[in-house]
Amino acid sequence: MSSLPAFVVAVVLISASPGPAMALILRRAALRGFRHAVPTVLGLEAGIYAWALLAAGGVAALVEASELAYAVLRVVGAVVLVVLGLRAWRAVWRARRSTVTAEVPVAETGPAPVAEVATTATPRRWWAAFAEGAVVQLANPKAAVFMIAFYPQFVPSDQPVFTTTALLAVLQVIIETALYLGLAAGVARAGAWFRRPKVRRGVEAVSGSALIGLGARVAVSSR
Repeated sequence: MSSLPAFVVAVVLISASPGPAMALILRRAALRGFRHAVPTVLGLEAGIYAWALLAAGGVAALVEASELAYAVLRVVGAVVLVVLGLRAWRAVWRARRSTVTAEVPVAETGPAPVAEVATTATPRRWWAAFAEGAVVQLANPKAAVFMIAFYPQFVPSDQPVFTTTALLAVLQVIIETALYLGLAAGVARAGAWFRRPKVRRGVEAVSGSALIGLGARVAVSSR
């Protein structure tokens, strides 16, 4: 119990640090709204909880010890982030193309395309956003190394490792979920401004570049 305040402070500081999770949440909340950001946050937290359990069970230690396993996970994580970044840039290109098409006289091109509006978070979209967050977290090799280095500092030697780690991970998930949902809600309040065509393209370009850059960093990073 005496180590819980230090654990909470560490989790808050770690959660606030820039990374793939933050980039995904900001992009989703800004362009889709709060409801669409919720499954992304839950997917990210499901991934981090899974890594906590894998660390407690020794699987994460195997990833850290095995050069091949770490390299495979690193490549997968980099590919996932780069693909997400390229999808964002594709959205920028499509938006610019739609804008150019809309400026051509109707007689030549037919009716102008309807501007994209925020859509309802259908079950299919909900699970797609959840899976995106979970995959990004599970494909992050740094998450495995982090769990091995972080959690043992707060697990007493006289307590069961797996159970204590699982309980600490629940606390981490609760803290991060509250922080990320608060961030998403704050960003979503300015959603109408973010969804202006020029601003939207800018957000997509910046977030896409950030995701590609994070993917490149993961690809070349070492343990």
